[in-house]
Amino acid sequence: MEGIASYFRFRERGTTMSTEVRAGLTTFMVMAYIIFVNPTILSSGALEGAGPPFLAVAVATALLAGVLTIAMGVVTNYPFALAAGLGLNAVVAFELILGRGFLWQEAMAVIVWEGILILLLVLTGLREAIMNAIPMTLKRAIAVGIGLFILFIGLVNGGFVVSTGAVPPVVPAGILNVATLTFVIGLAITLALVARKVRGALLISILLTTAVAIVLNMAVGTAASGFGPGQAVLPTELSGYIFDFRLDNFATIFQPLRPEYLFGIFTKGEGIAWIVIIALVIFSLMLSDFFDTMGTVIGVGEQAGLVDEQGRLPGIRNVLVVDSVAAIAGGAFGVSSNTTYIESAAGVSEGGRTGFTAVVVGILFLIAIFFAPIAGIVPAQATAPVLVIVGYLLFTLAKDFDWSDIDVAFPALATLIVMPLTFTITTGIAAGFVTYVFLKVVKGRARDVHPLMWLAAIAFVLFFAAPWIQSFLTPPPPAG
Repeated sequence: MEGIASYFRFRERGTTMSTEVRAGLTTFMVMAYIIFVNPTILSSGALEGAGPPFLAVAVATALLAGVLTIAMGVVTNYPFALAAGLGLNAVVAFELILGRGFLWQEAMAVIVWEGILILLLVLTGLREAIMNAIPMTLKRAIAVGIGLFILFIGLVNGGFVVSTGAVPPVVPAGILNVATLTFVIGLAITLALVARKVRGALLISILLTTAVAIVLNMAVGTAASGFGPGQAVLPTELSGYIFDFRLDNFATIFQPLRPEYLFGIFTKGEGIAWIVIIALVIFSLMLSDFFDTMGTVIGVGEQAGLVDEQGRLPGIRNVLVVDSVAAIAGGAFGVSSNTTYIESAAGVSEGGRTGFTAVVVGILFLIAIFFAPIAGIVPAQATAPVLVIVGYLLFTLAKDFDWSDIDVAFPALATLIVMPLTFTITTGIAAGFVTYVFLKVVKGRARDVHPLMWLAAIAFVLFFAAPWIQSFLTPPPPAG
């Protein structure tokens, strides 16, 4: 124990073994949903069987998240957890596989290439240099925006707000069933525990809310409860608790690295136009991966008090290297790009300050493979209140903003509003960067803009324009 405490510098970071374990448990509980959500997206019925096998994706998702998160903790000594990134997996499923007709192995090969490009940016120092070039106000706005984003995810996961597909885009759903009632009860429990400053409040709230969900589900029946399949239900047979370890359940691993997929994507279409389209796709994915991680690291690092006065995280290059390798590995394992998770903020809220928090999360992901059938018992409505509270904690950083100067305040506002409304971290960061550079120019203060901020802003303009550019380059469908 003393060796672990010394390696992870518990005393220097003001933490203890029990605190780090509790923080790791909390982070895992909040993000364990990805084990089931990722295969649900990548193996969606809408793909008509073109996606990878569901169970194999679930297993590879947990396995890779465990290995990478342990690596992050050991190599960097930061409480950051990694898993398959939401958003990018949807791009893989619905744009590349369904929209462009890629085989799932080819789509994952695209992810491998964008991860390689990001790793090259890290090794050349460009990724870290861009992060250091960002003004402190924008860095803080990214953290606040992520807070609002997490809070919004909590409301959506809890079923309290729903999409309309029209105007307004989202509306309050009210209490439609016992699932949303569970969220409301869970939020009350979480608020009470946090207000009373109970140690382990977030983890306790997840466990208590899950118990409430199970009781309510039994009272009304699963058909009317509103919970997802298998959630809030205790298995009645031993087979419902133990996973079947067959080799075909690991079938997705390394398939995308075969030459016919890894290099075949560049010859799938014809002419220069196809190469340009592939380049734009990889570029767009790279920007999303690049800045999602940047926003997460800044936001969670700021919340944990691990950044310096300029908002820089000491030793960030190691974090970025692990994260970049995770993108490559995610493609190679057939589970989409793995990235640093904003849900790491949940563990930080419980006091997690070192890489041992990440090690605990990683071990739990590996254990989850053995008990995959019961990992889905915890419903989304039980973890959603925790996301709401974590979002609130990050939002409190807004108190440090100077709202009197438009060329500083408006980019910050654009960042923290666009991020949750578009449901992407990258788009929020893009809005902030582009408006920041624009306002500096129109106010005659272009010299205040760091050259790398210019580069990032131009890249984001291309990011916004990429769909329009691709529409010109994509050949029209044949007549008839």
